[in-house]
Amino acid sequence: MSSRLFATKSLQKLISDGDAGEHGLKRTLTRTHLIALGIGAIIGTGIFVLTGTAAANHAGPGLVISFIISALGCGFAGLCYAEFASMIPIAGSAYTYSYATLGEFVAWIIGWDLILEYLFGAATVAVGWSGYVTSFLGDFGINIPSSIADAPLKYSEQGGWELTGAIINFPAVFIIVVMTALLVVGIKESARFNNFIVIAKIIVILLFIGFGLSYIDSANYTPFIPENTGDFGKFGWSGIFAGAGVIFFAYIGFDAVSTAAQEAVNPQKDMPAGILVSLIVCTILYIVVSLVLTGIVNYKELNVPAPIALAISKSGNNLMWLSKPIKIGAIAGLSSVVLVMLMSQPRIFYTMAKDGLLPKKFAVVHSKFKTPYLTTILTGAVAAIVAGLFPIGILGELVSIGTLLAFVIVCAGIIILRKTRPDIERPFKTPLVPLVPILGILICLSQMIALPVDTWLRLIIWMAIGVIIYFTYGINNSKILDKN
Repeated sequence: MSSRLFATKSLQKLISDGDAGEHGLKRTLTRTHLIALGIGAIIGTGIFVLTGTAAANHAGPGLVISFIISALGCGFAGLCYAEFASMIPIAGSAYTYSYATLGEFVAWIIGWDLILEYLFGAATVAVGWSGYVTSFLGDFGINIPSSIADAPLKYSEQGGWELTGAIINFPAVFIIVVMTALLVVGIKESARFNNFIVIAKIIVILLFIGFGLSYIDSANYTPFIPENTGDFGKFGWSGIFAGAGVIFFAYIGFDAVSTAAQEAVNPQKDMPAGILVSLIVCTILYIVVSLVLTGIVNYKELNVPAPIALAISKSGNNLMWLSKPIKIGAIAGLSSVVLVMLMSQPRIFYTMAKDGLLPKKFAVVHSKFKTPYLTTILTGAVAAIVAGLFPIGILGELVSIGTLLAFVIVCAGIIILRKTRPDIERPFKTPLVPLVPILGILICLSQMIALPVDTWLRLIIWMAIGVIIYFTYGINNSKILDKN
């Protein structure tokens, strides 16, 4: 039993199994595609929604420091992902890396955990997309009734689960169905669509930065770090760190690049570039946007669903022309995040099925489109149901804790593999090992600890379900002992 649980899959076998010829995934993604996928996954809910909440409730103008702290944690994890992605250019992301370093059981755990990041992540962002689309259509007098634009369920620590009176969040379901159909048709077509969206939303963000600089009031930067109210996380330096935990969601997505490794033309060189360049570009944009935002609007006024739109309205009539483009940019930005999340999850299912841990149907590739179409449809269907029924707060916390756990395991895997297999060729090497992985682990763990107890309980329940599935199906069908 123990030999099965902690058996690792050799790197040679991982790579050879990934080359499945005409029955495998098609290599069509260039470095540009991969960088765009990373940016497409990152820029979304965080920059368009969470910046205002974090500034108003936690960090004030010091939000820029929160972004830097959170970026450091993601940067350390990103360096570890880059080494693995160049060394093991196989679909599956952290699941595959864990299989090569920590054994089958841990690989299953992380594969099950990644559902929280990608499938639930797609649902979370779809709910945010619904809010912006509803607002945008309202500007033209097209009002979508709340009964078909809100979640029928809500949750509070005081009252628990309650019914809202709504039927379903139809716009959230709609965007997931559209993106799922696009992904079934082909990864290259999806990547081209994503490239277009990424360009559009970066242009909108740069317009806001460029024109917004002229409307900054330096008085809004004083005090840069507001005095703590007496409660931990409410301004002061504790608020800076709490803000970092809140806006961590803004960085989720760069690791989605690693799930497309098997469809990259030159994965050894292009995967690290896709991960690290997208993370660097988005970090710079986040820092500048937060400076402009808190410079135009006093941080106390920023606790609104659309903080960038508020900043434009504060600038007077001179910038009102930007209001609709900003909303279009937000809608486009959130669309690309949904696309990349829905692209990533089926490829993890695909890899797990190839290893025997999931049914063979999960590894079926469409004869014409060369995409894992069955798992793409399954992922889209479940994500649509979740997005249609649940509120964004609950979903966002689950996504954050699932992603942080994945980062911790990937960072630990780098340390282990450097000790156990120092001879392996590494086209990209994480610098300053073990310092960088250890710092990544510590920063990610600290952000996990800061999440609510209820979120931890949901994670434990989710993992318990995964363990039951592994011991009733996965362990009996695994191909690990046959393939090494």
